[in-house]
Amino acid sequence: MANYKIEISSSAEKSLKKITKKDLIKIVEAIQILSINPFPEGCRKLAGEEGAYRIRQGDYRIIYEVEGKKLLILVLKIGHRKDIYR
Repeated sequence: MANYKIEISSSAEKSLKKITKKDLIKIVEAIQILSINPFPEGCRKLAGEEGAYRIRQGDYRIIYEVEGKKLLILVLKIGHRKDIYR
């Protein structure tokens, strides 16, 4: 199975800069795992969002879309669980 390419949106990139180093390492590892398996255990499809999924990493959520034909994962948002869905 081919690996997916990962692209991170500019808003998600800004969010990454605000996260502590300890949490940042775990979040980056979780995103890298998406390139191998875009639907890991615990991922959920978001209601009301076309083709958007989320995975949890501690108190943070990673929201992404999968474009299967292009083998592309687009990370849309990364944020703390209390703020991410607003």
